[in-house]
Amino acid sequence: MVDLLRMTKQDGGDKPMGQNLEQFAAECRRILKDTPGPDGREKVRALVEEVLKDDAFVAKHVGDDVPERKILYEDPDLGFCILAHVYHGAKESAPHDHGPTWAIYGQAAGETLMNEWALVEPASEQKPGKVRHVRAYPLKRGMAHVYNEGDLHSPKREGSTRLIRIEGRNMDKVKRLPYEKV
Repeated sequence: MVDLLRMTKQDGGDKPMGQNLEQFAAECRRILKDTPGPDGREKVRALVEEVLKDDAFVAKHVGDDVPERKILYEDPDLGFCILAHVYHGAKESAPHDHGPTWAIYGQAAGETLMNEWALVEPASEQKPGKVRHVRAYPLKRGMAHVYNEGDLHSPKREGSTRLIRIEGRNMDKVKRLPYEKV
């Protein structure tokens, strides 16, 4: 599908080689520009899964020195961001969406239990929304998942994890409303 990750015969097998952040960002940009919407995001999700197989890329961009949230690239025209996340120890997030935008979570190391939620009552400025649990599934190393606009989810980590995540817009600049479990 994507020839961005060139394959080489080393040690008798195929191994991804030489992916760099600039190539990855350029390919994400091309896909999102050529195929806007959920279909393009699904193609980017597949690309994230490929880059997660590149041990050198993961080591360079999601290493021990990375904080919980580090923007690796922010597209000046389309607005999407590529981020690295390193979480030390267990952590659980409240149910949330990404406001008016979307996100792709890619598991670089460890395991995240992702929970999906159904909207019971919308959130407002005055009170949190209400959500009902729908399902849970693990994201393991090399897996990625798309959360489109309005998709309610919450990650739970029992131990340390590392992620490559793409946001449709820089979430530092987006106000989100809270949700509560019912």
